Amino acid sequence: MAYSSKTLSVLGYANGFTLWHYSTPDPAGTVDSSGYFNAAAEMLRVGDFILANTGVGGSPQHGIFVVASSQNGVVDLADLAPLGGGNTD
Repeated sequence: MAYSSKTLSVLGYANGFTLWHYSTPDPAGTVDSSGYFNAAAEMLRVGDFILANTGVGGSPQHGIFVVASSQNGVVDLADLAPLGGGNTD
């Protein structure tokens, strides 16, 4: 699959920082690949956080991506920092 603008949403914006949410059937390793978010390069800034649900409908992973670089139309995210990894009950 590929980036879908329909599932990238702004959750909050303050002081030049944007908190986003993104949901996709793509695995986290695909989403954090350089170039995946190029179509959103004008919106994403270095340091923005993307709360993500990846692998939806398959092997889901949930966590936070950080925009590591966004210049000359090329966006690269840092690897997913997972959330909700443990559930012992």
